[in-house]
Amino acid sequence: MKRVDQELQKWLDGENNLLSGLLEGAEGYDLPRQEMRQNEKTAERNALEGMDRLMTAERNIVRIWYAVLAVGCCLTLMAVFLYMTAHITRYGDENPRAAVVAERYVERGLEETGATNIVAGMILDYRAFDTLGESHVLFTALICVMILLRRDSKNMRSDLEDYYTIRDEKFFPTDQDMILRKVGLILVPCILLFGIYILLNGQLSPGGGFSGGAVLGAGLVIFASAFGDAAADRFLTGRRFQFTAFFALSFYSFAKGYVFFTGANGLENHIPKGEPGAILSGGLILPLDIAVGLVVACTMFGFYSLFRRGGIGGD
Repeated sequence: MKRVDQELQKWLDGENNLLSGLLEGAEGYDLPRQEMRQNEKTAERNALEGMDRLMTAERNIVRIWYAVLAVGCCLTLMAVFLYMTAHITRYGDENPRAAVVAERYVERGLEETGATNIVAGMILDYRAFDTLGESHVLFTALICVMILLRRDSKNMRSDLEDYYTIRDEKFFPTDQDMILRKVGLILVPCILLFGIYILLNGQLSPGGGFSGGAVLGAGLVIFASAFGDAAADRFLTGRRFQFTAFFALSFYSFAKGYVFFTGANGLENHIPKGEPGAILSGGLILPLDIAVGLVVACTMFGFYSLFRRGGIGGD
């Protein structure tokens, strides 16, 4: 017992190592401690260098494949466009297939669409699928601009940046211009009324959703410039703006989707065309004109509001 106490005391004093017998013959035990640490650092450095080389190789492979795919897509599109261009009817030559389509529009447009304005019947009935895509393009463009330019607490790094980018307005307050306010008081109601007239008269005479929506959007822009953003926000709040654009585009999609489905299956859609020349005529052309006009007006005013102050309807 006394011997054990002596050995323990020597181990505590550093004179004896009780584990020396267990570690004898172990790999690297005889190496100096400094050399072992150096070997560990070297191994770690080699591992990191290997990972860097692997990531560099992967990035190079991705870059090469990206370039190959990009060039391939461009060449494919060029080939398609050149092929289509080579088969386009030469200027001055008669295209029998195009003549058949034009004759169908002119001769049977009033009977099949119910619209006295053949252009409106062609855009919102015969080629309503193209107009649906154009409306979605406008809506998508508005969303992209909103993502890039909308300023709120979610895309600001600090409250100080929010203060200087939103509240520190470095443009002239147009709503304080007396001349602009007086002129806007006269012009804005006339512009909005004229835009509504164009919107509702598209199936009867030149007009329709795109032109009427552009006039309405211009009227809203003049209203915001003449009477201030606060007045525009009370008239068109952010929630009201989003609901209007979403509802108009959804109505267009579902309404024409129903017509596409019934037409593709040879079914009657049961939508009355009305009496040609009346305000309620043309089947779905009038409500589709209203839907397209609302999308165009919201897009124009949304662009103006986002570029000017980074928000819509007080956002």
